Amino acid sequence: MTERTDKPAQAVLDAPAAGSPRRPPALSEPRPLGERRTWPATFADRLTEPLPGLRSLSRIAREGSTRPDPATLREVPLLPCEPAPLPPVDAATAAVTWAGHASWVVRIGGLTVLTDPVWSRRILGTPARVTPVGVPWEDLPPVDAVVISHNHYDHLDAPTLRRLPRDTPLFVPAGLGAWCRRRRFARVTELDWWEAAELPSPGGGTVRFDFVPAHHWSRRTLTDTCRSLWGGWVLTDRHGQRIHFAGDTGYGHWFAEIGHRHPGIDLALLPIGAYAPRRMLRPVHTDPEEAVRACLDLGARRMAPMHWATFLLSAEPPLEPLSRVRAAWAAAGRPREDLWDLPVGASRILGQPNPHPRPRPDPGPRPL
Repeated sequence: MTERTDKPAQAVLDAPAAGSPRRPPALSEPRPLGERRTWPATFADRLTEPLPGLRSLSRIAREGSTRPDPATLREVPLLPCEPAPLPPVDAATAAVTWAGHASWVVRIGGLTVLTDPVWSRRILGTPARVTPVGVPWEDLPPVDAVVISHNHYDHLDAPTLRRLPRDTPLFVPAGLGAWCRRRRFARVTELDWWEAAELPSPGGGTVRFDFVPAHHWSRRTLTDTCRSLWGGWVLTDRHGQRIHFAGDTGYGHWFAEIGHRHPGIDLALLPIGAYAPRRMLRPVHTDPEEAVRACLDLGARRMAPMHWATFLLSAEPPLEPLSRVRAAWAAAGRPREDLWDLPVGASRILGQPNPHPRPRPDPGPRPL
């Protein structure tokens, strides 16, 4: 491992210039796995918009507008949840399984990759999950890598990570490596925006992990606001299959820039929930219509919604994100089979058709 001091390049701080060339820029050379680096004391200059102040947060708390109306909670038993065995795949096949919230089991290039794994029933400061985890931990294949989008508790879950062998490769945002190493993870790779690393895969190939920007922020304690970076990931196998995992994000110019630098995205995993009230959450969480717009900006062929139907983090009715994303997708004129609106626990293999949804009977309350 080498020790480096890295300063953020101005290019990653600025919005893409109007009239930029259509040819994508060359991707960066992969960084060494496990490289130890020194980062700036803060990444606050990467914020798209200022964080809400105490006055704004106090007003929203007084109004009690951060949770769904109790009358809409009758929708909770109708949230789609259909756990099923993981489909068989080979090194030439890419597949995704939604475990709930922003947690996916991504199998690409022969590797099994977890995104923002949260297998806990409850996370700090949040009501318990309203649907069970889509994939029981004991049913997971060996985990080859984990990608983390940022350090909020519903995306970086220490109890879940403790279940992993400490030699599991972790790909994390700049500034988060020390947190992982304190928990004895030995293979931690921190990346800045537009940087990448590669992990060997079965059959002699590699999977490339590109860290890309997002419109969000970071904080885990009262004193570490924006001390680590936030972002999404683009995973590409040796056959060129490409999956974008957006993590947690608002809508903005970065989606078009990601699509420009990473053309041919086959599938975009995009958040559609935790968007109300908009005056508070618009800068950091896309609503369903913005998620569809982000998919168009990315140039992605398919979209799989996430960040809903798991934890009730905000005020919209539990089922509203699904109905709104379906309507927005249809309004955009996109093929219905390219919207992978999966139930929790369901899988899809790239190239498989998406059957139209069928009416679901009310199953009644489920044990968690």
